[in-house]
Amino acid sequence: MAIIGNIIKGFIEARDSLSLEKNPVEEQKKVLENLLNQAKDTLFGKHFDFKQILSSKDKSKTFAQNVPYYDYNKISTEWWNKVIDGKPDVTWPGNPDFFALSSGTTGKKSKRIPVTQDMLASIKNAGIKQIYALSNFDLPAEFFEKEIMMLGSSTDLQERNGRKEGEISGISASNIPFWFKKYYKPGDEIAQIDEWDHRVLKIAKEAKNWDIGALSGIPSWMELMLKKVIEYHNLEHIHEIWPNLQVYTSGGVAFDPYEKSFNALLGKPIQIIDTYLASEGFLAFQDRPDTSAMKLITDNGVYFEFVPFNPEYINQDGSLTDDAPSLTLDEVKEEEDYVLLISTVSGAWRYIIGDTIKFTDVKRAEIKITGRTKFFLNTVGSQLSVNKLNDAVKHLEDKLDIKIPEYTLCAKRYDDGFYHTWYLGSDSMVDSDKTAKVLDDYLKSANKNYKVARGKALEGVKVHFVPQPIFAEWSGANKKKGGQVKMERVMGEEKFAEWEDFVAQQTA
Repeated sequence: MAIIGNIIKGFIEARDSLSLEKNPVEEQKKVLENLLNQAKDTLFGKHFDFKQILSSKDKSKTFAQNVPYYDYNKISTEWWNKVIDGKPDVTWPGNPDFFALSSGTTGKKSKRIPVTQDMLASIKNAGIKQIYALSNFDLPAEFFEKEIMMLGSSTDLQERNGRKEGEISGISASNIPFWFKKYYKPGDEIAQIDEWDHRVLKIAKEAKNWDIGALSGIPSWMELMLKKVIEYHNLEHIHEIWPNLQVYTSGGVAFDPYEKSFNALLGKPIQIIDTYLASEGFLAFQDRPDTSAMKLITDNGVYFEFVPFNPEYINQDGSLTDDAPSLTLDEVKEEEDYVLLISTVSGAWRYIIGDTIKFTDVKRAEIKITGRTKFFLNTVGSQLSVNKLNDAVKHLEDKLDIKIPEYTLCAKRYDDGFYHTWYLGSDSMVDSDKTAKVLDDYLKSANKNYKVARGKALEGVKVHFVPQPIFAEWSGANKKKGGQVKMERVMGEEKFAEWEDFVAQQTA
């Protein structure tokens, strides 16, 4: 009998049953007021007169009128570079102890995003909320005694000017509470290994000694780790070595493109739980089993705003036009795409995180990530967001009975016009012309703007199949393997030329 597991499960269920019904709109009003109060004496707070905003009748509206939108480049140039140089009380009281390094899905140069002690407390609090929500998933008591594999970036943080730097998953793992360490795998020693392939090989060697009940990490890297364990031990599937694996907490990107290839590595179905942990904060998690949407964490030091995702509001670099309207949580509508803005206890203000989302349930504040502002394919009027591209790939998987966990594309100019040129990462090699026709037909039937574009400047679709590992090697060559690194779904022509050269070298 799982005595400890029953105790833990009982506590979680009792704690959850005592939770009062929350009002996300009211919680957000309190979060904004607290953020303004805490930062009113910072350089940023004085510059934008937070005290005056706090005295206004409609704080949300006055805040939106007084403070401009910030993407990373703008807030770094005007404010965060001072923080990096060590100046205190710039956008948040004091000095941050950590900086999250993030190259995201674009660019080789790492961004440095402040991570304050208040943010670490926020992330920890969000994690506890997620644990309490497990009571909704009807997991057996034995599950709560099993170990958790957290596959993030290295916890061997680098020192720079007295502060520590690393990816947010590494920072979070290096600050896990002592009581959690008995459940945490791969453990401190392996987690500190910086080189991805070396770390994964060590995990594979030790895998037989662990009783893993849950996995946590970005799908693309989790798949590669599971494949390495299966290959190293000559297994049919991962449940042969981890028979008690029951939960996978996904995050960072939409899980849908990976669903078919991920499930192929399992011996039995497991519960998939989506999370939204970005370098800028822990923003949302799935808190019930009868949806794949995630609930925004509306009472935890992050204030959300939403800009309608219309092409006229989006600049070529993914930033917002000055006249783009912003909405609060009580103004949004379901099934419409929005650019997500956050203001946080790390001193991000009206910050364009780069993701687009849609609400599936406004009352519950439940969302799905639909794409990236920079990955909106509209070169020739086709208006395809990442969720529409993911839907098209899922259609290919079903229609052709193949697995395509990775892909990228570009609206590339040829002598006879533009073509959407796709590279599909798959172990199955199907006729490219047939695949292109299936893809083109689906996009024309599912997206009216694409169909219109096909009658004008867009000549058609070209498809190339490449082995899936090439995508990981590309990330390793351009950024770094593992951790928070994600593949670009849409590239500009210049970056795409580099990609095609890279593929040619890898397949020569």
